[in-house]
Amino acid sequence: MVNSKVINTNLSPIEDIVNEARNGRMYVLVDNEDRENEGDLIIPAQMVTPDIINFMATHGRGLICLSLSKSRIDELELSPMDRRNPGSLDTAFTVSIESTKDVTTGISAADRAKTIQVAIDKNSTSNDIRTPGHVFPLKAREGGVLVRAGHTEAAVDISRIAGLNPSAVICEIMNKDGTMARLKDLLPFCKKHGLKIGSIADLIRYRVNNDPIIKRENNNKLFTKLHGEWEIFAYKNTVEIKANNHFAIVKGKLDVSKPVLVRVHVCNFINDIFGGYTGNSEGKNNISLYDSMSEINKNGSGLIVLIGSNEDNYQLNISSGWKLEDKIREHGIGAQIIRDLGVREMILLSKSKREVIGLEGFDIKVNSQRDMSNG
Repeated sequence: MVNSKVINTNLSPIEDIVNEARNGRMYVLVDNEDRENEGDLIIPAQMVTPDIINFMATHGRGLICLSLSKSRIDELELSPMDRRNPGSLDTAFTVSIESTKDVTTGISAADRAKTIQVAIDKNSTSNDIRTPGHVFPLKAREGGVLVRAGHTEAAVDISRIAGLNPSAVICEIMNKDGTMARLKDLLPFCKKHGLKIGSIADLIRYRVNNDPIIKRENNNKLFTKLHGEWEIFAYKNTVEIKANNHFAIVKGKLDVSKPVLVRVHVCNFINDIFGGYTGNSEGKNNISLYDSMSEINKNGSGLIVLIGSNEDNYQLNISSGWKLEDKIREHGIGAQIIRDLGVREMILLSKSKREVIGLEGFDIKVNSQRDMSNG
């Protein structure tokens, strides 16, 4: 097992966070500034007590939720709270729940702790809970933080790494004035309450070094009419998600001792074939696969990662344009492919100045971005 590195020296290494979880102690995880830059109080669900729930309600002040694996959500037959699942950060709430026994109003700390214990008990079924209730389950994505760099996935990952039930109770931390606590607020908060604080980026680093979720299948030469010879690498997920196959195409010999020109491209069947965009002008914001190949060909070397698309999005929506959901953009998978090919620093081909979520957790640095606004 490869030990993790700590990106911010004010934070605890993931090994320490796992140890806290294993011993039934709360901890805090903070996410990336490119995302929410917020911290959650977390404890493995099997360790929860009424006192823990009360602490979260009193000092965390945010919504107390129960992070569960997809398999457990399915076993309990919990449907999504909103089937449209809006929001770019894609937090997967299900309907709220309550235990059908040994609770009163359901809202007390003791009642919520009881509901949580019933929900994670492998002997419990959907008959042992009712909806709505006062506990809010969240469905963690398969593949955890390597697929989605969120607190929901991170909490389940930590519990699993600790050898515990793959579930956790989480609560966002708010300041006394009602604003969300950021890292500068979370550090003194943790010191005051004797809690360790870690980062999702460090957890990503830990998992990619110890628990990869993609594997290279094969590689071959790729001959193109406009841009000459490339090499193509095929990858497959080791966890079951819809976009299961991915590719990387490499031009020339990559000199990984310096930044490599890279484009992470989410496959879009229609647009990639025709080199255009469907629907309205929103599609102009996307860099076509042809643009990327042309730019890298001119450079003499570079890499394009082709992230497999969810086939449910192979639809034409003329009124609103072609919109790929954020969940298709599997940044973790893309970064792991880049890392597999030996790249540690890259120049990112992009029309946007946004950082890739959680990318630093894979030992990959975005050295700079090449603006293709006029490409």
